[in-house]
Amino acid sequence: MHKNPRILILRGGAIGDFIVTLPALQALRRRWPEAFIELLGYPHVARLALGGGLVNTVRSLDEAGMARFFAPMASFDPEQVNFVRSFDLIVSWLHDPDEVVRNNFLYAGARQVISGTPLVQKFHACECMLKPLEELAIYSEHEVPRLDVLRELKAAGCEWLRRHGLETAVTAIHPGSGSPRKNWAPGNFIQLARALRERGKDCFFILGEADAECGEAVRRNAPDFPVLDGCGLEELAGTLAHAALYLGNDSGITHLAAALGMRVIALYGPTDPALWGARGREVVHIQAPGGSLNRLEVGEVLNFIE
Repeated sequence: MHKNPRILILRGGAIGDFIVTLPALQALRRRWPEAFIELLGYPHVARLALGGGLVNTVRSLDEAGMARFFAPMASFDPEQVNFVRSFDLIVSWLHDPDEVVRNNFLYAGARQVISGTPLVQKFHACECMLKPLEELAIYSEHEVPRLDVLRELKAAGCEWLRRHGLETAVTAIHPGSGSPRKNWAPGNFIQLARALRERGKDCFFILGEADAECGEAVRRNAPDFPVLDGCGLEELAGTLAHAALYLGNDSGITHLAAALGMRVIALYGPTDPALWGARGREVVHIQAPGGSLNRLEVGEVLNFIE
């Protein structure tokens, strides 16, 4: 492959799924610093990779033209063929057990297609995503996801903290996740926030679209704490970049905080952090006794902070 290849990446999935793929993107960029890398994914997540230059552009997997690549025995118009043939390498982490997508790209004239599975079974998710790159003689182990935030997003995050009377050495708390069974009780997070405040540490809560139930508990029982909600992931990253500590469950936002290089304390119940634990420069995983978050005490978590 020449010095400045054109590379197409296909990666769907939620926030955490995308972030554990970052080491693979980092490895590709390290091998070909001047490559043009286009990412087909879900833009609200995938745009995170633009900040650090891991990719050059992002397009949506939901675009009408992409649907045809998921259909067996598909046919392609000249524009689609030209698009596929414009790339030197295509790397896909789409769920494609019957290799329909892979074969369609080859049929459309792809020069080289490398496929990896998004399913995680034996190794940590980051290693699973790196595995297919061995076909390119790219070997990397225990690399952590890394994200950079655009300067203007950092400035907006700093302004949000200032408006809410928060210092930059603040603790961010996300009490939700994509699954209620992964959530420590919101009352425990509130109790923890109050304990930190007593020790002179400012806190704010993060609430996402999937956090309606725990969000209601936070707003009802902790109205004196600022809440960051209704913003996109890039804006959230711009605010988290100023925080000194992050506390959260097994969630995509926890993976995001870890990738930003924050000090992270992540709580795990039924999930095995050996497979899906957030990775970063300073991340502590707390596994609840017997995998039950109901058995995890506030004092135990507080001990890890202090």
